[in-house]
Amino acid sequence: MSTANKKIEIGISTFLEATIDPETGKPMSHAKRLRQAVDEMVLADQTGLDVYGIGEHHRSDYASSAPAVILAAAAAMTKHIRLTSAVTVLSSADPVRVYQDFSTLDGLSGGRAEIMAGRGSFIESFPLFGYSLEHYDELFEEHLQLLLKIRENEKVSWNGKHRPSIRDLGVYPRAEQQPLPVWIASGGSPDSVIRAGQLGLPLALAIIGGMPERFAPLVHLYKEAAEKAGHDPNKLQIATHSHGFIADTSEYAKQLFFPPTQAQMNVIGRERGWPPYTYEAFEAACSPRGALYVGDPEYTAEKIILLHKNLGINRFFLHINVGTMPHKDVLRAIELLGTKTAPIVRQYVDSL
Repeated sequence: MSTANKKIEIGISTFLEATIDPETGKPMSHAKRLRQAVDEMVLADQTGLDVYGIGEHHRSDYASSAPAVILAAAAAMTKHIRLTSAVTVLSSADPVRVYQDFSTLDGLSGGRAEIMAGRGSFIESFPLFGYSLEHYDELFEEHLQLLLKIRENEKVSWNGKHRPSIRDLGVYPRAEQQPLPVWIASGGSPDSVIRAGQLGLPLALAIIGGMPERFAPLVHLYKEAAEKAGHDPNKLQIATHSHGFIADTSEYAKQLFFPPTQAQMNVIGRERGWPPYTYEAFEAACSPRGALYVGDPEYTAEKIILLHKNLGINRFFLHINVGTMPHKDVLRAIELLGTKTAPIVRQYVDSL
């Protein structure tokens, strides 16, 4: 599958896991993990990566309930890297505040902020902010409409079902980028990709299981919906987000990544009724057609290139890490992604 936009962006996504620290045997301190995130963003910028994304979560095992604040901490310490949520749980968030947070980040970073809007993979934020899960879909639809209206208009009038009305009020500060980029994030729902296409918004697909090539029909659906709505499908941006880890050797990458991944996947699995996470499942996902991007820089690059061939992506997020890992190894993974893997992928895409 080809794409008119030959450039590909490579970056990092994280939920700032605060699970058992292998170096202390105790849960990672939220404060320590937040400070580590700033170090990661600075290194990612220095090694030439394009984007760093933080997903919003409201659980004890993650430290990322306020992505815009964390990203802003690195805004003045970085020069080039784009700073995005990954995702903002828009269904349970106030769109006015979301815009203000990220337009503020945009100003601080010199126009490098983005919003990735999604429903989120957990539900803790709904009771926390007083929303009902009965309105799960309605809330997202309404909040997205308001967010897009705010980014297009300095003064807004709004009448909705789940949020108090707004009558010709200004929303400030205004973003430096016009418009402030808003992506739609999806775990694979056809309705989500169709909505993104109809609105002409960039699409981010979370591919954390199965074979990534199976998402090709969703990409087609997205582009078809965009074209029917009058948008140029060749100008659409498509990102993917997948778990993975890079080390100097593939064996060491697997050795580091499996234990914390297994532990966290089993925690989530017990909540959702999944079977225990096995090494056999891990190995299968690490194979060339699997959804885990675990290995040395060259192997990881080969898998990203295959993903580009199958889906025509413009951006790839490597989600490191699923559970807490030694931070020196996390920093090394970021360094290898930026200095070894990304150049191989970019050279391939540039040659097309």
